[in-house]
Amino acid sequence: MKSIDIKGSVRTETGKKATKLARKEGLVPCNLYGEARGENNLPVALSFAVPASGLRKLVYTPEIYSVNLDIDGKQYTAVMRELQFHPVSDQLLHVDFYEITPEKPIVMEVPIKLNGLAEGVKAGGKLAANVRKLKVRAPYTQIPERLDIDVTTLGLGKTIKAGELKFEGLELVTPASVVVCQVKMTRSAMSAAAKAQQ
Repeated sequence: MKSIDIKGSVRTETGKKATKLARKEGLVPCNLYGEARGENNLPVALSFAVPASGLRKLVYTPEIYSVNLDIDGKQYTAVMRELQFHPVSDQLLHVDFYEITPEKPIVMEVPIKLNGLAEGVKAGGKLAANVRKLKVRAPYTQIPERLDIDVTTLGLGKTIKAGELKFEGLELVTPASVVVCQVKMTRSAMSAAAKAQQ
């Protein structure tokens, strides 16, 4: 997995007023959740802010990254957990990060890549990816940038489900019944099949 460096500053004041002010200054309010626990063993968040420009490469990309966070000189390794956008303007409003360590497994959505020319495509069908990412669990150091899926043997009208896939060193968290990709019948494939049966 690639990594990206992001610099932020601790937010001493939180709440609606302070948050609005931060956004006016071009900052995006963020929280970092990690091992720290407070009352009733609930996770304690470190509140900080990052210039909106500093988050662009992380947010507006299909790629996944581990994040080297520098918050007022203190270093953390994290992954992006949750994003909030304005419903009308699509402005980035808030980001939650989750602190990670090399030993502790995390769950991440990893982009898939379909490789090869499917048998069903050769027969006139159309290959379609039903999902763009799959959820996996592993220490972040073992999580790849993408999951390669070989589709060469996939026939016309056939599917590949998550339960049929295996990736070394990764535990697949996506439900086994989820259809990852399929070769759909096209009109030309149907007419070719009909001719073959005559």
